[in-house]
Amino acid sequence: MGIGEMILTAIVLSMDAFAVAISQGLGMKKINMKYTGMLALLFGGFQAGMPLIGWVLGSQFQQYIEKVDHWIAFGLLSFLGIKMIYETLNEKQENAEEVSKDDFSIKQLLVMALATSVDALAVGIMFAIIKVEIVKAVSIIGICTFLLSAIGVVIGNTFGAKYKNKAVIAGGSILILIGLKILLEHTGILFNGLN
Repeated sequence: MGIGEMILTAIVLSMDAFAVAISQGLGMKKINMKYTGMLALLFGGFQAGMPLIGWVLGSQFQQYIEKVDHWIAFGLLSFLGIKMIYETLNEKQENAEEVSKDDFSIKQLLVMALATSVDALAVGIMFAIIKVEIVKAVSIIGICTFLLSAIGVVIGNTFGAKYKNKAVIAGGSILILIGLKILLEHTGILFNGLN
């Protein structure tokens, strides 16, 4: 997996965190920098930590799944992409909570950070299967999620959720395409030199 694909994967994985950050921004009358920084830090940290855990788990079982690794990677990424698209298309319109972000709860932020990063665990397993440089990958994912989460709060506060659904659908489609590329490369249909 090349650096471009790592960045694309990081952006896609950040979409859930970005969407939640937008919703948090919608509930703010004025941007709270302390809350925004804590949200971005926790979302970025969890989003980087989950693929690392998945990579460790995937590495333990790599010898057993080497012959079908490309199918697993394709299946995981396609599943995650389809899930993102499905949930976005079937999402009920929800009103943003008017919550004071001056007295934010670390517990609430931790729950949101965990909830938005669970899918990254499966990506970490896929990273082990296709032998991705894990330190580089999780660093890119963490930084990307940190930045997009902070930007999401500002966008939510400024513009509302106008583009949230389109961004998540695009992200899901990108995950499916990356999975397809891995499958085609490993089966010899697509040359590996395209990275």
